Amino acid sequence: MSALALAFRDSSTMLRRDLLHSVRNPVTLFTALAFPIIMLLLFVYVLGGAFAVGTDYLTYAVPGILVLGVCNGVGATAVNVANDLNQGIVNRFRTMAIARVSVLTGHVVGSFLRTMVCSVLVLGLTLLMGFRPTATPVEWLAATGLLALLVFAVTWLTVALGLVSKSVDGASFAAFPLTFAPFISSAFAPAETMPAGVRVFADHQPFTPVIETLRGLLTGTPIGNAWWISLLWCVGIALAGYLWARARFRRDPSR
Repeated sequence: MSALALAFRDSSTMLRRDLLHSVRNPVTLFTALAFPIIMLLLFVYVLGGAFAVGTDYLTYAVPGILVLGVCNGVGATAVNVANDLNQGIVNRFRTMAIARVSVLTGHVVGSFLRTMVCSVLVLGLTLLMGFRPTATPVEWLAATGLLALLVFAVTWLTVALGLVSKSVDGASFAAFPLTFAPFISSAFAPAETMPAGVRVFADHQPFTPVIETLRGLLTGTPIGNAWWISLLWCVGIALAGYLWARARFRRDPSR
């Protein structure tokens, strides 16, 4: 059997392990799904009337809610990785005749699948609430691809955060900025309505162009340069997270 086939087999085993943990610990799935839904209901039915967004607030908020759900959902990956490290499971895997890449790949693919499923469920709820996207099939495909790329990118970043954290609580804290950052973006209010200093951050952080691109694809608003900026951010975060995670995994066999 070739090295590639062995790596695929071992990665599949690690993926099954990760998914079994999800089934046995449904609280994680519930939290990943409940948080964006609560934020959706809060902003649309309680706070939305206070924002002047030039359109129905549900239509405006959906792209931001999707990104918020992604960032919150993948945060559990850092905790899972840190938990494996602290329990010595990763050290045990290092002594076994398995492809090293499979240990991290199982976490990444499992997190990717969970987060994409949660995103579909949240989107389904928005449709029941009255969200009516104008996207063509090609635009739906592009929006799905961008969301999947974002999930892949931030998942690798959270894997790296889990590897460098000294405890499970530390991993949870390290991943918190990912959940918080979409609030300081154009997710729930236009960046131009924010104070100057906050607007600078909102305009130049990675989630704003992703949200603006999703908003344009789903609802027909102008996208401008946001599409290629969002792609650059996603590719850069994915590459940085992967290289950081790989270097940390190889460098620290004694954790």
